[in-house]
Amino acid sequence: MKKLFIFALMLMLSMSDLALGKINPYQTPDENEEEIGNFDFIYGTQDDLNEAFEKTEMLMSEAFSHMGARYRSGGKGPNAFDCSGFTSYVYKQQTDLFIGASSRDQYARNIPITRDELQSGDLVFFTSPRSGRGVGHVGIVVDVDPISNTFTFIHASTNNGITINSSTDSGYARRYIGARRVQQ
Repeated sequence: MKKLFIFALMLMLSMSDLALGKINPYQTPDENEEEIGNFDFIYGTQDDLNEAFEKTEMLMSEAFSHMGARYRSGGKGPNAFDCSGFTSYVYKQQTDLFIGASSRDQYARNIPITRDELQSGDLVFFTSPRSGRGVGHVGIVVDVDPISNTFTFIHASTNNGITINSSTDSGYARRYIGARRVQQ
């Protein structure tokens, strides 16, 4: 049994990177060389990801803190909102950015993205009964399901005030126009 163990250990060592010449034991690491880990080259550094995550969490926290606030045409908050008043208020509170005053303005001034690029915190736009085929409503993406290509969003509904809906809800599925990302 002891011989079998020693044989297995020798076999493992002989197959190591050192034995195969993949590692030079005499080479010292270059002090200026920075290791790229875990897809940093695609997504950025862990610090960047953590900062982006924290900003999104704070944005969502601000948005959710107004759940149930009533709808009021022209309302800019914090006790009553219309749709663009809600989105601009949330962004102003958490990022100190002016994203636009109306839903049409927010659609025009922010970065166009495709539906498959959606992330939490992005703006989504819809037509409304009064806007015809143009932009008439805006909300903030809460969650995205990349498999079904659907999303949930928080917005100021004329009937329910600040509420959450799904892109699959019949009132919104057929009225979706597009999405925008706020440049920070």
